[in-house]
Amino acid sequence: MNNWKKLLFSLISACLILPVTSISAATEQTADGKALVPIREIAEKNGAEVSWQQTTGQITIRKNELTIVVKVGEKQAIVNGQVLPLDNPVELTKGVTFMDGRFLTETLKAAPEDIFISLISEGNGKEAAKYVHTSVSGVLSPTLLSQLWAALEGQNGKISSEAIAKHVENNTVHRNVTYTFKTELTRLNITVRMNHNELVDDLYIAAATPDVYQKPSYDDPSAYTEQDITVGQGDLALPGTLTLPKGEGPFPVVILVHGSGPSNQDAAIGGAKPFRDLAVGLASQGVAVLRYDKVTYEHTYKVASQPKFTLKQESVNQVADAVDLLKKNPNIDPTAIFVAGHSQGGFAVPLIIADDNQHDIAGSVLLAAPSSSFVDVLTEQQGELVDRMERLGLDTKIIKEQAAFYKNVAAIVKDSQYSIDHLPEAFPLQPAYWWFEQRDYVPAELAKTQNTPMLIIQGENDVQVSMNQFENWKSALQDHSNVTYNSYPKVNHLLSSYDGLSIGQEYTEPSNVSKVIIDDIAKWVLKSN
Repeated sequence: MNNWKKLLFSLISACLILPVTSISAATEQTADGKALVPIREIAEKNGAEVSWQQTTGQITIRKNELTIVVKVGEKQAIVNGQVLPLDNPVELTKGVTFMDGRFLTETLKAAPEDIFISLISEGNGKEAAKYVHTSVSGVLSPTLLSQLWAALEGQNGKISSEAIAKHVENNTVHRNVTYTFKTELTRLNITVRMNHNELVDDLYIAAATPDVYQKPSYDDPSAYTEQDITVGQGDLALPGTLTLPKGEGPFPVVILVHGSGPSNQDAAIGGAKPFRDLAVGLASQGVAVLRYDKVTYEHTYKVASQPKFTLKQESVNQVADAVDLLKKNPNIDPTAIFVAGHSQGGFAVPLIIADDNQHDIAGSVLLAAPSSSFVDVLTEQQGELVDRMERLGLDTKIIKEQAAFYKNVAAIVKDSQYSIDHLPEAFPLQPAYWWFEQRDYVPAELAKTQNTPMLIIQGENDVQVSMNQFENWKSALQDHSNVTYNSYPKVNHLLSSYDGLSIGQEYTEPSNVSKVIIDDIAKWVLKSN
């Protein structure tokens, strides 16, 4: 049996058997000639379980995440809570229940995402592409899908033919189905993002790591409520959460903007979820928080298909959509909308303020935010890491090679012979356009021309954004009376307090945003409001 067929039979611990192609001999014919089939026989042949309540005549059919409920005498079926009509009522004849054969077999067939993942594991991109929505078909092409599995094995070693786990999670944009595979080197998560038409809308692939996050002591569920929201519209709409304080509003609100790389709405990394901590911590003190999945996380391949993708598209446009959404919410004070950017998100804050044509943003919070150009920060970051590792007596050979690589990247970006109209042919970090489009952007210089109140927060133990960047902000904005600066001796880049010298290794351990940071943000927002 081919690998993809094996996968269909054994994803998770349940069988995913392909639908039968013929109707059982034990069928009944309706007056118009349509076939009714025995429910239990067909359901079990398709890998489902059936339970029957004799007193009510209700039959429940379950297969993985699918639940079908029908009732004798009724001309409808409830599929995962949705009422769907049947051509004929469910019948009970000689102790056997019958229903529409086509409806039952079509509903029980293998889920499209299961077939899709099976086809790409076999390298059959031509067939897999039939399950892909047009919004992403340009990049999830038959060629790419045919080569994807082999490429993953090249990076991670041989991948097991069967998924060892499957997890389904719905948000306001996608039904996300995550398959966990064991490889020779690691465990791999492949998330298939399905749209409302049951077509593949995107993929997200990452190493499977255990969730060791622990809720902070200041998380008081009785102090807030959470609502699912959607930021923006169209192919790049983003799912998110609005965390509201309990009590009577309207409330001031903070919009959280991610750092670099694809990240979910919690900004989860290792044992930390700093955006979740900020949301529940601030909401407990009367400040609402809106957070959302980053566009490069929720729409990874769609974004990758855009060769001229910019920082503005990555970190700025979504804030404008979020502001528009919040202004319409009666629980939010439209005069008290703040933006808090972490790392690259803080780097983008001056661009966000410049984009705020209606002056809806009342103030901004910069959390470990670079003040210099991106490539200068990158070079400084590598040097800081080498220095700290040497102070700890660690081997720096690999890190020095990495530092030299990024120093070379910075030199190419700064080379005046190149521009967005003349990109280097073999730039080592793609997309090249992203790097050259922002080459001359220095956040502190743009912030000089603006007058929106700012709170600048920096951890003194941050290996990724040094105190030098914090001092640059102070120097650039020394004539601005509405800027507040706070630094914290032990705080690292994830905004948590760490007793050792941070080099990033501690990120894998459970940690939370320091409560003093949350207290200071809440006080500043409420005072500004």
